[in-house]
Amino acid sequence: MAELKDILYKVSLTSSFGSMDRNVKGLAFDSRKVTTGFVFVAVPGTLSDGHTFIAKAIENGAVAIVCERLPDTVNEAVAYVTVKNSAQALGIMAANFFRNPSEKLKLVGVTGTNGKTTTVTLLYQLFSALGYNVGMISTVENRIIDQSIPSTHTTPDPIQLNELLKKMITAGCTHAFMEVSSHAVDQERIAGVKFAGAVFTNITHDHLDYHKTFENYIRAKKKFFDELHSDAFALVNADDRRGMVMLQNTKATKLTFGLKKMVDYKGRIITNSLDGLELEVAGKNVWFKMIGDFNAYNLLGVYGASLLLGEDSDEVLLHLSALNGAPGRFERVLPGAKITAIVDYAHTPDAVATALAALKNVLETIASFRTGTEQVITVIGCGGNRDKTKRPLMASIACKMSDKVVLTSDNPRDEDPMQIIREMQAGVLPTEARKTLALADREEAIKTAFMMARENDIILVAGKGHETYQEIKGIKYPFDDRQVVERVLKLLSDKDN
Repeated sequence: MAELKDILYKVSLTSSFGSMDRNVKGLAFDSRKVTTGFVFVAVPGTLSDGHTFIAKAIENGAVAIVCERLPDTVNEAVAYVTVKNSAQALGIMAANFFRNPSEKLKLVGVTGTNGKTTTVTLLYQLFSALGYNVGMISTVENRIIDQSIPSTHTTPDPIQLNELLKKMITAGCTHAFMEVSSHAVDQERIAGVKFAGAVFTNITHDHLDYHKTFENYIRAKKKFFDELHSDAFALVNADDRRGMVMLQNTKATKLTFGLKKMVDYKGRIITNSLDGLELEVAGKNVWFKMIGDFNAYNLLGVYGASLLLGEDSDEVLLHLSALNGAPGRFERVLPGAKITAIVDYAHTPDAVATALAALKNVLETIASFRTGTEQVITVIGCGGNRDKTKRPLMASIACKMSDKVVLTSDNPRDEDPMQIIREMQAGVLPTEARKTLALADREEAIKTAFMMARENDIILVAGKGHETYQEIKGIKYPFDDRQVVERVLKLLSDKDN
């Protein structure tokens, strides 16, 4: 419960009608979620405009309306507030309604095309190991200390976000780490949230289906840094040519990390293998469990952010060296097995260019570890009810960069798995057809890949990563690539013994 006038604090009003002295039980920008005593915020959206649902919100019990333009007919029993940007107003109001929880903990946001999930997960794991009560908001899951909460978006809407942060405060969290997507910045989902710091990982041509131009995409990322407070830090990957752009207008303390340039937090790769990474950091050689030069950048970003949050360098490196990173992100299953098995998310459901780049990057990283005659065998599928144009392209990349490919189902949803596979096969050249198999049963496909493998071969199971289900005809069946791979590897090990 809060006073309407209190939750409007710092909101830029253009006009108001009716009494602001009224109790508010909750906020909503979906009229279906409005109940008695709620404020309804009419937000123009890409698919629908909240202004068309004002009457429905009042019918459901709204006591106040926040909008960019008044409806033709006003209800005298309801308070109306007009603003220039109702999405921004929603963020500020949500922060006020939940008593500005972001101001009561050290909240760090991580943005960039790749590495957000891994960086946030590492920060969560690290600060938990350092003895803090920690919260996490990520694509994979949200966490309040040990409690796991399902994640539906990379960055939640403002109401969910501030409610989640409030629960973290109540649970005793002192630190929180969250992914900040370009969509979230553009849609004002983080308006009213105070960050102790921000980390920029990298940027590639991504989400142009939403942002339309690469410049708009960069501008959305940069807006996050532009709006940081002067007592925050802004830490960027200086090896990415857009890194310094992020720092141009920020009031925050500006710092850098990287492998190539003169930076504040510098690393040097000594060993990069399928067994892990050896980096020189702060004059020390440290072995990390994680794989690939992209993870060297993730580790350096985490290291720098940790020191900026007041932690000791030696303590950070000690704990960081023991961490595994985000589940399903270039995750090696049962290291030490005779066959190297890697599970990776390797796709983005809504952005074709990103999905293709992710798969290509993973296969390029695997290729860099080949030392001899190892085969690369890729198991891959594409999701149903999603952009069909990427299906042949994903299969084409897998075939070009693998010795053998097993095409299978991912989350077929309402589509026929074999039809999805046929559309993937359209991208397979006749000369490559001989090295592909099509098996709709995903578990059978994974098992078959291992049956084809020889000792020292590398198998990539791509597409689902951290997911623990397979969605078929509206039902989510338990399915975890990592568990299937582990079972198969153990069976092969038992046979050898």
